[in-house]
Amino acid sequence: MKICFFNSTNVWGGGEKWHLDTALACLKDGHEVRLVGNYQSELLARASDLNLKTKAFKLTNLSFLNPFKFLKVFLFLKQQKFDVIILNFSKDLKIAAPSARLAGTARIIYRRGLAIPIKNTSLNRWLFKNCLDDILVNSLATKKSILQNNPKLFPENKIKVIYNGVELEQFKPSSYAVEINSANCVILNLGRCVFQKGQDLLIKIAAILKQRGVNCQVKIGGAGVLLPVLKKQAEELGVSDRVEFMGLVSNSAEFLTNSGGGGIFALTSRWEGFGYVLAEAMACQLPLVAFNVSSNPELISDGENGYLVEAYNLEAFADKLQTLIQNPQLCSALGKRGRQFVEKKFEASKNMQEVLEYIKAPF
Repeated sequence: MKICFFNSTNVWGGGEKWHLDTALACLKDGHEVRLVGNYQSELLARASDLNLKTKAFKLTNLSFLNPFKFLKVFLFLKQQKFDVIILNFSKDLKIAAPSARLAGTARIIYRRGLAIPIKNTSLNRWLFKNCLDDILVNSLATKKSILQNNPKLFPENKIKVIYNGVELEQFKPSSYAVEINSANCVILNLGRCVFQKGQDLLIKIAAILKQRGVNCQVKIGGAGVLLPVLKKQAEELGVSDRVEFMGLVSNSAEFLTNSGGGGIFALTSRWEGFGYVLAEAMACQLPLVAFNVSSNPELISDGENGYLVEAYNLEAFADKLQTLIQNPQLCSALGKRGRQFVEKKFEASKNMQEVLEYIKAPF
């Protein structure tokens, strides 16, 4: 088979990791693979380093309105004669899905990883009816969000849920999980510094813990447009001595396992399509605390492998962190059950095999 992965974002995130990992798996499975993206995108740079074939276009959110850019994408897809094209963002859907349909691509798949309701616009209704064959999502929450504003937007039985997988050999029980106590506890957070990830809420929680006299350090891994704002917020709230910004993290396994001390993973995201980092943290045997939003309940069983907190209740979030900091045995028990859960449900090779079978299904 000849497979195209179309992802035009410039930033690196969970969706880009999925596209790269899946492209490599398809190549290993004997298929011809091409990654299409934006100039200077991190995805294409990493793909090129791994000797994957790439193609770059200059694309924006409004490129689908530009007939010249639309023609370029169409001619490329027509020339390549792909059997399958897998799209990423809504802007990819708008330009690549109609182009692929006109080019005669046999199967057009929209792989969606955001649990944000799709707008019920005339353009979206046309695209989903005429230009898509299947939708692949990363969680039940993402599947639900697709039809939230219009239950008839797309046939529900053609929306497939396959969770992201975790490389268990890479994400091993953390040194954090060995000894957690109030003298050395580290609260970890990892994600792009953007509004969605809610690091501003975590800094406020750190201030609450400091006011209570709870001894802990917060390490935030990630870069993004809000990083300077977050640093200023930490200074203003008087927690610069407790909150450490680690910057861009290229190796999440290393961050989760080797930053020192006993620890807890805290996810303060306002929404998640699939909290991939939660699964990674569980694989490292770290107890979790997160808001009860989006797909988080699909990963966290409250009181079993972590705690779910009412959305944006910062005092309640601080309560759960304090409980874990002051109860090392509880941390250990939650962490071990989390590791067992990941081994059972998110083992990478099993999940990737399911993805490969899904892509090859009609051929």
